[in-house]
Amino acid sequence: MSAPPAPPEHAPYGPLPEGGRVRPMTRWGTPVMHRPQARVEHFDEELRQLVADMVATMYAADGVGLAACQIGVDLAVFVFDCPDASGERTVGVVCNPDVDLPEGKDRHLDVDDEGCLSFPGAFVDCARPDFATVHGVGLDGEPVTFSGDGLLARCLQHETDHTLGTVFGDRLPTKARKKLQKAHDKAVADYPDGWPATS
Repeated sequence: MSAPPAPPEHAPYGPLPEGGRVRPMTRWGTPVMHRPQARVEHFDEELRQLVADMVATMYAADGVGLAACQIGVDLAVFVFDCPDASGERTVGVVCNPDVDLPEGKDRHLDVDDEGCLSFPGAFVDCARPDFATVHGVGLDGEPVTFSGDGLLARCLQHETDHTLGTVFGDRLPTKARKKLQKAHDKAVADYPDGWPATS
């Protein structure tokens, strides 16, 4: 069982839901991972329980973000607990996300390691804009906005991609994707079926 995370430094819309159960991670290649997710329309106890399960699963897997499709649920929502470039952690829940990225002279790419809990044990360089803003709605249907740089910018983009049916491997050139596959295959024994619920 994972130790509870340290108190978040920045939770503009309140803490993440607690009391969820850890679920098995859905892997790349499963159809739900590769199609746009259904929009969240019902902001009810069922959604809150789903999000609590997502939070528990994210922490059990030592992740910084998790989308609903990663536990097999076709719904456009993600959770995150992630530091920015300064190390400040932000936590949040975003339903029906849209991401805004810098353009023109304000657009700067950050090339850094990226991995995915649904393709565990593998990391490879992936270029992404170094700042991102995500707009969406929270657990009660209220508007939410999160912005950040560093790993937080990467996380917001990565998780929004999941709600659109895109995995980060789709953004890689062939050579990098082969490197990612090789690393994943090497680590496969560390992530058995049912992980992290079976850990």
